[in-house]
Amino acid sequence: MSAKRKPVLVIGLGRFGGAVAQALERMGHEVLGVDTNEELVQEHADRLTHVVQADCTDPGCLESLGASEFTSAVVGIGSNIEASVLTVLALSDLGVASIWAKATNEKHGRILEKTGAHHVIFPEQKMGERVARLLNENLLDFIAFDNDYAIAKLVAPSPIVGLPLMTSECRKRHDVTVIGVKRAGEDFIHADPDTLILPGDVLVVSGRVEAIEAFAAT
Repeated sequence: MSAKRKPVLVIGLGRFGGAVAQALERMGHEVLGVDTNEELVQEHADRLTHVVQADCTDPGCLESLGASEFTSAVVGIGSNIEASVLTVLALSDLGVASIWAKATNEKHGRILEKTGAHHVIFPEQKMGERVARLLNENLLDFIAFDNDYAIAKLVAPSPIVGLPLMTSECRKRHDVTVIGVKRAGEDFIHADPDTLILPGDVLVVSGRVEAIEAFAAT
């Protein structure tokens, strides 16, 4: 394992927590996965560095697992709100520096923040918004950030096809920045003012969400 990859504690190995834990393993982190469900523990036994069946709502249990030695923890418990909140509280009391927690709704998220979560994730809500945008706009992929900015992938709109970016003035006219271009059979191109946009080019752009959606619809 790379020395730069710190171990991470993942509590709750359901669909969300399990996916996070396995992704962290692939990235080179050691992961301690914990769940009360014996079947989930067995399912992840060969996938994660360490897996334990335990109830992390008990601060004593977390302490015995060495939770205080982790700088980062992910609480993937969603359906049992009480267990989710108690686990975050226990991690906070142990001084874990970076606590990420899954929330099922806004109220749940606010409670998690008040009990010590540093980052609250709404996976179902975010995925729902993402799917809606991909269905209703001419977008191929879309990642939104909390400050109303986003990075998106889209087929080049017809008004800028056949023009270099300097001429199309995407930033001035549409308030978006073209970061790069990918065309069939060629490597990714980092965009510059002289980059010529061809029919079928896929653009990677950044900007405000509303501006990107309007640009994609031109």
